[in-house]
Amino acid sequence: MPASVMPTSFSSREPRPPAAVSATGLRKSYGGRTVLDGIDLHVPAGSVFALLGPNGAGKTTAVKILSTLVRPDGGELRVGGHDLATDPQGARAVIGVTGQFSAVDGLITGEENMLLMADLHHLPRREGRRIAAELLARFRLGDAAPRAASTYSGGMKRRLDLAMTLVGSPRIIFLDEPTTGLDPRSRHDMWQIIRGLVSTGVTVFLTTQYLEEADELADRIAVLDGGTIVAEGTADELKRIVPGGHVRLRFCDPAAYRAAALALREAGRDDDALALQIPSGCTQRELRSLLDRLDAAGVEADGLTVHTPDLDDVFFALTGGADRPAEEDVR
Repeated sequence: MPASVMPTSFSSREPRPPAAVSATGLRKSYGGRTVLDGIDLHVPAGSVFALLGPNGAGKTTAVKILSTLVRPDGGELRVGGHDLATDPQGARAVIGVTGQFSAVDGLITGEENMLLMADLHHLPRREGRRIAAELLARFRLGDAAPRAASTYSGGMKRRLDLAMTLVGSPRIIFLDEPTTGLDPRSRHDMWQIIRGLVSTGVTVFLTTQYLEEADELADRIAVLDGGTIVAEGTADELKRIVPGGHVRLRFCDPAAYRAAALALREAGRDDDALALQIPSGCTQRELRSLLDRLDAAGVEADGLTVHTPDLDDVFFALTGGADRPAEEDVR
C-alpha cells in the first residue's frame, strides 16, 4: 500500500444491522507467506458486499474459508449465524458458492446438471425436477436444457452455474469473480440476476476485479491488499478518500481562454487545447462559485466537464495497482 494512503473505514453512528457473514481477526498463511493478516468483515443480511483487490490479494482464500472449504489459521467467523469453528455444517446448509471456474459438467445436459445438484441436496425426485425446471426458465435456459452443456456459450454456462448454486435455496451466496471472461452483455445479464436475488433477501458476497461491477452492485466495498483491508465503505465514501476531482473548461476563442486563465489563476493550463483544469471537490457549491467567477470576468466557456474520482482511482491509490503472486502459487 502506498505510504501516502492510510487504511480507511467508514462507519455510521447507527447500530450495525445483523450480519449474514462476519469475521474478526481472520488469518491464513501458506508456507511462509501470509495471505490474510487479521482481517475483519461485517456483511449485513440482504446486501451485496464486494471484496476488491489485485491478483494474489487473498480474495479467493477469504471466500474459501468463509464457505468452509479451507480452514483458517485464526479468527472468529460466523456465517448465517453459525460459528465456523463449532458448526461448519450449519453454515453449509445456508450457503451457496459459485467459484471462479465453472462447476458445470459439459458432458451432460443443462437439465441433468440441475438434477444432479438436486440429488446432492437430497431433494425428492418430483421436487427436484420442479425446482430445476423453474430455475432453468428463470435463467433463460429452458430451451437449451436438453442440450449438452459443452455447447453453451460462456454466459450460458455461468448462468447455469449460478442456477445450480440456487437449487438448495441458499440464504447467502459467495460469488468469486462470477463474470470473469464474459462479454459485456453477459456481464450485465449476470448483474440483473444478482440484483434479483438480493431483492428476495439473499445476501451476496462478491469478489471481483471489475471495478464497475462493484460500483454497480455493492452496498459496501472492502479493498484487500497485502492480506489486510486497506479501506471499506460505500462506493461514494471510497471515492472521496482519493484526490483527483477537477473541472475542465474548454474554449474556442483564444481571447476568452486568456481572460478565463487570468480569472482562475489556480487552473492548470493547456494552451494547445485552449482548456483549463481546476482542482475541485465537484460539489454544487464549488461549481456555482466557479461559474460566478467566470460571469464576473465576463467569460463564457464553450465546454465544461466534471471529473470525480472513480473506483479505478481508489483501486490504484490504495493498492498501487500491482498484482501479487497468485494465491495458489504460494501453497
